[in-house]
Amino acid sequence: MSAPGHTATPATAVEISDLLPTLEAVRINCHIADAKHATDYTLCVYLLKMREYFRWENSIPFNENLPHQELTNWLTSRESQWESLEGNDFEQVPVQGMSHDPFDAETINHALNKLGYVYSSGYGRNMKPMFYLGELESRETHDGYTLVVSGKEHARDLASPPGMSLGRTIFVRRESLRRMLWEKIEEWRWNKPANAMQNALGCYDFDNTAGQSLDAMTNNELQSVKLHEIGEVKAGELLGGEWEAMLATMPHSKAEIMVRSVRDHLADALSTLPGLLSSNNTASLHFYVANMANMRKDLFPKLLDAYEGWTVTGNTRPLEQLTDEAAAHWQLLAEKMLATYREKGRECQQALISLIEANTL
Repeated sequence: MSAPGHTATPATAVEISDLLPTLEAVRINCHIADAKHATDYTLCVYLLKMREYFRWENSIPFNENLPHQELTNWLTSRESQWESLEGNDFEQVPVQGMSHDPFDAETINHALNKLGYVYSSGYGRNMKPMFYLGELESRETHDGYTLVVSGKEHARDLASPPGMSLGRTIFVRRESLRRMLWEKIEEWRWNKPANAMQNALGCYDFDNTAGQSLDAMTNNELQSVKLHEIGEVKAGELLGGEWEAMLATMPHSKAEIMVRSVRDHLADALSTLPGLLSSNNTASLHFYVANMANMRKDLFPKLLDAYEGWTVTGNTRPLEQLTDEAAAHWQLLAEKMLATYREKGRECQQALISLIEANTL
């Protein structure tokens, strides 16, 4: 990762109680987004996410059991609240007496960053709107883009991705990343399979110092999130705005998952993998493979083979060579996908699926 051109020290934060109108508007918009999209998840994933949402909202430590009856009552109340909000439009976000469009994150942050807070809005998978408001840890400039890191979060939705990019601004969310890592750890502990996640956890001492190990893992994976989001910016510059228009034609579909997977692979070949390999970040390389979704694994079997070879030999050279090959492969495929979209328009889904399936690596 290149050295920052400028690092801004966050201003001393005002009390969140001094920003109640802002906070309430963001929270309501989070609820409206969840009301419209919570059913996108399978029942199992939904219930897991709701359990952790309850834990976050009530500041319950990760190592404490959740109170069953309170959780049940909260779930019923939250679903009732969402039902009442499902048809609502998103609210304007007031900041110090000025009202802003909820998707005008740049203007809102221009005011909030000075007060020690950070706000983000955008669209995630299935074109789900996402919002959050957190405490600003740092704001840096890197070669024309801005990297913003947040800590404690005061408003969030069910999705809460650890990182996202909007234009040339990258948002990295420490609290969401820490929570996501804990969920991954807990998921692995159900059966404790001998896999990449076991290798990643073996780089820490979760058996004896769980809290400190989780903090160390979070700090380490913050760099991975930064690298991936930098890759997203680079991929966006190569592919242009037409990519998002293509994605908008296929929400809730196999085609969307595949198209996003190709872009993720391109972003990682441009930034994440080169960064992890150059820094010899063993723990993050293990977690990178452990955290890959099944679709991404299906599209990139060579990476899994190279990873398995590295775990046996310790030689990263095959991974480095594959990264160079992958950058060219995924960029060429993405360009072919855009050409297919230009030709077929909204009827492009099946053609894209066939094209991607014929161009795995």
